[in-house]
Amino acid sequence: MSLSLLFGTTGFVMAAYAVIANDSAQTLGTFISSNKETAWWKKWIVMSSILVGTLTYAWLSGDVAHERLNSIPLPITFHWYHALAPLLLLGLTRLGIPVSTTILTLSVFSSSFVLQKILLKSAVGYGLAAVVAYGLWFLVTKFLNEDDEVPKSQEKGWRVAQWLATGFLWHQWLAHDIANVAVYLPRGTNLDLGLFVIFMTLLVGFLGRLFYTHGGKIQEIVQSKSGTAYVRSATIVDFVYAIILLYFKEYSDIPMSTTWVFVGLLCGRELAIYRKFNKGKEITEVFPVLAADFLKMSLGLALSIVLVFIVSAV
Repeated sequence: MSLSLLFGTTGFVMAAYAVIANDSAQTLGTFISSNKETAWWKKWIVMSSILVGTLTYAWLSGDVAHERLNSIPLPITFHWYHALAPLLLLGLTRLGIPVSTTILTLSVFSSSFVLQKILLKSAVGYGLAAVVAYGLWFLVTKFLNEDDEVPKSQEKGWRVAQWLATGFLWHQWLAHDIANVAVYLPRGTNLDLGLFVIFMTLLVGFLGRLFYTHGGKIQEIVQSKSGTAYVRSATIVDFVYAIILLYFKEYSDIPMSTTWVFVGLLCGRELAIYRKFNKGKEITEVFPVLAADFLKMSLGLALSIVLVFIVSAV
């Protein structure tokens, strides 16, 4: 096996694991938190079906990456740093740090110009998600306290709505972040059936592990936020997140960090809820949690910049 093939294969496998264990846990986190009574394998089957359907449709359409890699060509030769990026992700995932898979992985494949576009789009996504979430939950909290029990007559309706919202979100997330694994594969119609089946099998297997471990370490960032274990809160969070991702998918084909959008969404939501139910109190209770999330996110950005400098120097 050539070194290029070794580095490419290693990077591909580790990227597949890191994407599912890090980014998708944030996408499916509220779903996992609010459906603890449902067997893990049932959730796995449903979300795996959406994954297989989404990727198969994209592959048959000629681009499994949903055009996210139009500005990022496949390298002629894979180098050690192409395997280093997902390796770092793997380590940070084990520590429960929600870094951006998109920025950290794609930084070693992108030109500085494309990386600037990725960072700009991700920053805009963070800000827009925070503003939208703050405004929406400012209105929501005027009409209901998400911590209140859902009336028995509404439980089934909210449960169905949540599964639908999560399915919609999962589909939108895949359209963005699957590029972080597909970046190691042949582009467009050059991806043959055998490699595509291996690609899907890896993702489905890692997704099963995610549900079996109830979200792993990254799940802690979801559980630290107000009410995310409640079906009503989880439904609203997932639906708003999905709409924002849909907007940015249609906005341009430049990849972006869904992690930044997710953290921005939870930040805006948390501030709105705190303002509503803690009037007259200082924000010192909620600020450390939000600051910690932002610092963890910034860690991934710093590592990406370091990687870019290393790559440009070799």
